[in-house]
Amino acid sequence: MPAGTGTSGRTPPHSSAKRPSRNVPKADGAWPIIGHLHLLNGPQMPHKVLSHMAEKYGPIFQLKLGVNQVVVVSDHKIVKECFTTNDMAFANRPKTLASEILGYSYAMFAFAPYGSYWREIRKIGTIELLSARRTEMFSHIREFEVKSAVKEIYDKGSNLNGVVKMEMKEWFGNLIMNFMMKMLFGVQYKGDDDEEKRRAQKATRRSFELLGAFVVADFLPYLRWLDIGGHEKALKETAKEIDCLGEEWLAEHKRKRKLRVNKSGDEEDFMDVMLSICEDKDLPGHFDADTIIKATCMSMLLASVDTTMVTLTWTLSLLLNNYQSLKKAQDELDTNVGKNRWVQESDIKNLVYLQAIVNESFRLYPAAPVLLPRESIEDCVVSGYDIPKGTRLLVNIWKFHYDPNIWPNPHEFKLERFFTTNKDVDVRGNHFELIPFGSGRRMCPGTSLTLQVVHYVLAVLLQRFEIKRPSDELIDMSESFGLTTLKASPLEIHLTPRLNFNLYE
Repeated sequence: MPAGTGTSGRTPPHSSAKRPSRNVPKADGAWPIIGHLHLLNGPQMPHKVLSHMAEKYGPIFQLKLGVNQVVVVSDHKIVKECFTTNDMAFANRPKTLASEILGYSYAMFAFAPYGSYWREIRKIGTIELLSARRTEMFSHIREFEVKSAVKEIYDKGSNLNGVVKMEMKEWFGNLIMNFMMKMLFGVQYKGDDDEEKRRAQKATRRSFELLGAFVVADFLPYLRWLDIGGHEKALKETAKEIDCLGEEWLAEHKRKRKLRVNKSGDEEDFMDVMLSICEDKDLPGHFDADTIIKATCMSMLLASVDTTMVTLTWTLSLLLNNYQSLKKAQDELDTNVGKNRWVQESDIKNLVYLQAIVNESFRLYPAAPVLLPRESIEDCVVSGYDIPKGTRLLVNIWKFHYDPNIWPNPHEFKLERFFTTNKDVDVRGNHFELIPFGSGRRMCPGTSLTLQVVHYVLAVLLQRFEIKRPSDELIDMSESFGLTTLKASPLEIHLTPRLNFNLYE
């Protein structure tokens, strides 16, 4: 679609004539100074508040959040225009207190402003950690950690007539933390009582809480000096702890590099790779090499652990409320893999029902129902409306993930839709009806790795165990506030081995 024609397909006036200005419709209810902030501060989840507003004001409308002008888009066709025709215009991220302090003054590429530094670091991350080649290279790490975690469940059950009660949010979090730490830093934890592991988990979880917290200074920057709510103090304390961990791991990597000259590439973790790159080339920007290495590695850790844990938790919760689908997924595993060997990552391509489960989970419970905000670096036109430079863009994917015109009976967990009406839709950013990872330049670069992990961990659990709710009551699907939308209550389940005991050794 040509820029400026909008989603309606209207043709602009003669090219020689000046097009009349059109402003995005403004929502009512703004208060003096704070604007519409009071509407997004609970008790209802922000994506649902914005969805109700879209029903009143239309698929694109404008809010004032403190000093910031914000455009909210809730229609997949308009989102496509934002992330294709206007993707360059919306290539920036707005600056926030959390991204400044936790993000090494915007050295983390997730928060870095658009430019040569961001392009170079994102390219390094995409090729050196998140490419298909590197993902495959680390498969033995994922397999080892998943097998170890499954064996722990089995060993607990051997003393309890086989049935184990587990809280799965914590189990998923520990598992993903373990293999991401090995992939990124070469750190192998010996158990849950490992002091360094506890420090790292506490720091990463606190970081995610603070990244998703409501900080007054982000909307009313002239009040930053007051540190209302103590957020700046908490951010500085957490950033110091994150940096201390990063500094320890970096110092250890430098020490080991001096002791061994030739190290084969397939043994390198990501911090090794970053050290090599920073030795061989001058990266754009004003950051020193150590800051770039720590910021990039920590960015990968923060981006991967929480979002993957959230997705696995919601997916398993949905299956536990739909036993018939859970049984079908196990039948598919028995047919395609059998009961005499472990399911492997290479089997996933044949597990189409499992893939549909994950897709439906992404649709119903995306980890980020409102994508991370973008900011326009130039004036542009979206759906026929003028968007000035410096405007923040919020994309409410939850709204069109539940659009009945795209997804019939949208509130139902219906896997059949991915074999019929929506069979060609996937989540990799090209089908705008379903974009849990975003799309365009600022799309999550870890999409392939996340999909690999979610499918594999889920497949292993379903193959190895009978999985039940602790009671006849359905799993509570209440959501909690944050940068990602996590299940509010614990996910406690009963697990019983379903295969021969020798496969758990």
